[in-house]
Amino acid sequence: MTGRTDCTSWPRRSSQPRRACGPTVAGIAGLLAAVFSSSAVAATLGITVVGSNDRPIVNAAVSLRVKGAAASNPQATARLTQRNRTFAPAVLVVQTGTAVSFPNEDTVRHHVYSFSTINPFEIKLYVGLPASPVVFDKPGTAVLGCNIHDQMVGYIHVVDTPHFAVTDERGIATLEVPPGDHRLRTWHPDLGPEAAPVDAPVKVSAEGATRTVRLAVD
Repeated sequence: MTGRTDCTSWPRRSSQPRRACGPTVAGIAGLLAAVFSSSAVAATLGITVVGSNDRPIVNAAVSLRVKGAAASNPQATARLTQRNRTFAPAVLVVQTGTAVSFPNEDTVRHHVYSFSTINPFEIKLYVGLPASPVVFDKPGTAVLGCNIHDQMVGYIHVVDTPHFAVTDERGIATLEVPPGDHRLRTWHPDLGPEAAPVDAPVKVSAEGATRTVRLAVD
């Protein structure tokens, strides 16, 4: 048994139309190999963000502009929680089109607001989960505060790419991206909410790449 479908071996009468051949086992294997190879093209880009004194920078937002990647995702959702009278996380990165909810897990009420140009909004005193999320459809940075607790400050950094992350306590972030020549953008609250991200080219091979970004912050 060869494992292939051979229409010539099927018995048929001369008056009957010939049935179409099915795919061979080799053909199916080739198709599956193509599918899996196309889904496995992502490579790892390791990014380290440091300050002017070479210390690791925590909560730096990194994003990669990839040709052909969707700039907006109207189906995306995210959460910025109020917990222990702080915003968690302190820096949230989302793609344009993302609907962000603001659950309040504290026993006190909060009054969340932003006067930022990309998306000014206000959620008056509440506990629990507000009825409607806030959609962020413009790139940039929104600074958040609470009218009741002045010490509460948070940031939503909006990017027009699905490839983004936030650096950890070691100043490191990892992205899975297709190989190629891309643009890496890095932003941190110490640069200022209106500051443009630091933009630099980065080349990612099939084996991956690493990149160190230095920000002018202490």
